[in-house]
Amino acid sequence: MPGCLFCPIVADTVPAFKVVDSADGVGFLDIRPVFKGHVLVVPRAHVAQLSDLPGEMLPGFFALVQRVAAAVPVALGAQGTFVAMNNVVSQSVPHLHAHVVPRTKGDGLRGFFWPRHTYDSDAEARSYADRIAAALG
Repeated sequence: MPGCLFCPIVADTVPAFKVVDSADGVGFLDIRPVFKGHVLVVPRAHVAQLSDLPGEMLPGFFALVQRVAAAVPVALGAQGTFVAMNNVVSQSVPHLHAHVVPRTKGDGLRGFFWPRHTYDSDAEARSYADRIAAALG
């Protein structure tokens, strides 16, 4: 889809720190993570929002989100994850994406006031992506 920031990542024409690339979707690090290891999971097809996702794609896409949500704590030593999705309002990129954010008790996340962090370098981002990819098997 012309102008979509995520379609070129799915197509491998724009670099990203991918953690998974499957028939059901692609997972990659958010470049402005709430916490380091924050993954965005997108369907391969350009779909603007959840209500546009064809029913036959739901099981595969949400199974991928579930796999990533299970892998992030294992990979990063987090206690759990926060999984969220915006539709239109607060959706910075109009390509359906699920946020999978590592969580630890006392991490400071309160409601929807999300602090943003940055990776110190591409090498640090790659190390997070590689650990999550390894936990995905």
